[in-house]
Amino acid sequence: MACDLTLRPYHGQPLQDPAEVYRGQAKCGTTHFHAYATCYAVRRGRRFTLALTWVRRGERLEDVLWRLLRQARRLGLRPRYLLLDRAFCSVGVVRYLQAGRYPFLMPLPLRGLKAGQPGGPSGSRVFAYARRGGWASYTLKSGGRTATVRVCVKCRNWRGQWGRSGRQRLVYAFWGLEPKSVEWVRQAYRGRFGIEASYRQMNQARAATCTRDPAVRLFLVGVALVLRNLWVWLHWRVLSAPRRGGRQVRLGRLRFKAMLVWLQHVAEEQLGATDEARAERPLSQGVAA
Repeated sequence: MACDLTLRPYHGQPLQDPAEVYRGQAKCGTTHFHAYATCYAVRRGRRFTLALTWVRRGERLEDVLWRLLRQARRLGLRPRYLLLDRAFCSVGVVRYLQAGRYPFLMPLPLRGLKAGQPGGPSGSRVFAYARRGGWASYTLKSGGRTATVRVCVKCRNWRGQWGRSGRQRLVYAFWGLEPKSVEWVRQAYRGRFGIEASYRQMNQARAATCTRDPAVRLFLVGVALVLRNLWVWLHWRVLSAPRRGGRQVRLGRLRFKAMLVWLQHVAEEQLGATDEARAERPLSQGVAA
């Protein structure tokens, strides 16, 4: 399972409580957002959003994770391991996951002095100068509390990717796992990137609104994610081609946007909606003129 935050830009005022609006780095001309966290499962090529929760300003991420995992438990599911964004790499989150016996894998934020500074490198930034991949341990510290994690460093050449050259060093923090190799760690974490695609499709299906009510906005986000789950289910159960070794999913048979257009046509037919414009003169008169 993968867990992550998604921020929806918001240019208005809170409805009742200032904590309704999340603060973050500038995006789309604002630093104010409505924030949501989701739990996303990857199972035999099928990717479903299992849980959704609203995130308030100043809320601890361990509390957000607790709500997501509680929703997953109500479905009878427990993750083999969690794939998390680097924003979750904190003492509070690590201690919560270790206490709950949840194995996890996430990038380790690089903090500390750089190599060119006096006394550097220091802190977790030491791993950014590793000459070869390998394993280590690291202790996170915050407010007098500590949490120890295992560290995996994956080194590879950029080879012109994104116009870069030289060596790339990927640093991961994990616990409760026994990785086969550093390459396995890199490939395993790549499974989290599907949650970003689910957010893009959620934005395609989410109904636009001007309401200030966070409950209504949360409801519209939930409907959009349910529509995406429906699209995944249709491809697996109806549109996939049978073959030896497992079904073959062919996304070209029904794109997500095409399904949304079909649903729009059905809604218009059920509601009797039509497009019309008021004319100032009869059509024949306008043509003659």
